[in-house]
Amino acid sequence: MSYRTCLAPAFVLTLLLSACGGGSGTGSGSGGTAGGTQGGGVVTTPPVPPPPVRGALVGNATVVPVAASGNTIATLPPNLFQLLLESAQPGTSTLTSTPVCSITNYTVRYNTLGGAGESTEASAAIMLPSGSDPACSGPRPVLLYAHGTSPLKNYDMADLRGTEARLIAAIFAAQGYIVVAPNYAGYAGSTLPYHAYLDAEQEANDMIDGLRAARLSFARIGAADSGKLYVTGYSQGGHVAVSTQRVMQARYASEFKITAAAGLSGPYALLKFGDAIFGGAPTSGTTVFLPLLINAAQHAGAGLYANSSEIYESRYASGIESLLPGTLTLGELADKKLLPSSALFAKDSLPQASGASAFFGDGNLIKTSYRNAYLNDVRDRPCDTSATDPLNCAPQQALRKWLQKNDLRNFTPASPLLLCGGDEDPIVPYYNTEAAAAYFKSKTGSAVQVLNVDDTPGLNDPYLNNKLGFLAAKAAVRINAATSGGSGGDAVRDAYHAGLVAPFCLRSAREFFRAH
Repeated sequence: MSYRTCLAPAFVLTLLLSACGGGSGTGSGSGGTAGGTQGGGVVTTPPVPPPPVRGALVGNATVVPVAASGNTIATLPPNLFQLLLESAQPGTSTLTSTPVCSITNYTVRYNTLGGAGESTEASAAIMLPSGSDPACSGPRPVLLYAHGTSPLKNYDMADLRGTEARLIAAIFAAQGYIVVAPNYAGYAGSTLPYHAYLDAEQEANDMIDGLRAARLSFARIGAADSGKLYVTGYSQGGHVAVSTQRVMQARYASEFKITAAAGLSGPYALLKFGDAIFGGAPTSGTTVFLPLLINAAQHAGAGLYANSSEIYESRYASGIESLLPGTLTLGELADKKLLPSSALFAKDSLPQASGASAFFGDGNLIKTSYRNAYLNDVRDRPCDTSATDPLNCAPQQALRKWLQKNDLRNFTPASPLLLCGGDEDPIVPYYNTEAAAAYFKSKTGSAVQVLNVDDTPGLNDPYLNNKLGFLAAKAAVRINAATSGGSGGDAVRDAYHAGLVAPFCLRSAREFFRAH
């Protein structure tokens, strides 16, 4: 279940892309109080401070300087931003559009809650456009962005050295959107010691708290909100964006009015996804991201296990709960044998889907006994048999119950929604987009648009240029690999999710937003 969207360095466009405080109370009896006595004096219990207000600022917004052309500057003008884009990834600005606005990048810290309802802090980036172009000045639309998965705890959308942060800044902030990009609790200096991965309720509220904090900062940093609010995210962030849309419209409709939303390559149909993985069709990176999900569920009280050794093989069970997010990359985790690179299940564990042999082998992560218990529940309590009511089932196995709880096929989007992906995605299979679209369309009809960027375009296709660009980029990846003596198919598969689909879906989201 690998939603690796640090938007991989291989962006291949040139080759490709509570408790309220209580005072002391006086007790009855022989000279005592509720706090007791000591040496004849009265000892009082100090009042318990109230919990922090959700979305409240912790300090003020601070500028995050950017290194460009040998200088460290606070506001990045369009020409220097274009140089930064091209030096990092040649050809980027051709895809993202030439920067029009200057960008000042800020970071804010705010109060939010973890998966268990515990108070914590998190941070968010604010990318503020400015300049003389009409697109850059005056009241601007706000783009709330949910980022993809990273195994690194220091992942920070306020750092334009990161590929994903640069891409979002180029596609949105440099074109006049005020971007608010929360880092999620558990990342970028957050006090939470874990990340509530794909916990739909927690992550949606985390995003909302980040937006509240950003709004509190707007007057101070000179941001003028036009009143238009767009919500999007890629990979893990696609799931987060749609769950944020759900929570905003169900609970905070008077506070937030979403103009339009876009879910991009997200695992919306989590129960279907989990059943497919355990049914014999894991996806690339599952050995990293399944532990992230299990850890989040356990912290949220899902009761997946009494001891981690019930799920994981003994060589991995010890310490796995504190492994992610951490300080090691995916490759380093595999090299140090802290997690297997691909073997999720044992070599002899059945069933196995055609072409899935890489996910079965020695040194596997998940115990066969645990997989069998999951599959027994699938057999006894099948779900996802109806497009109009896919979650009308009653799984009993704890992980399946958690996946059902966080599956997003259970609400009716009230604002226009775009679902974009690519149908050869080896990380987040496209059936997530298809299943979510089928469900939403059964409830809302034309309010949901679906875009497969890997589809052959028609002449009147509103996303004609993006589809043609994607096909050209994919062909370029194949040709470059063949020229270098490699496999074109392998190169496309490796680049597909993060390097190819991501930028074209993000650009399509921008076009969708401009139409609303």
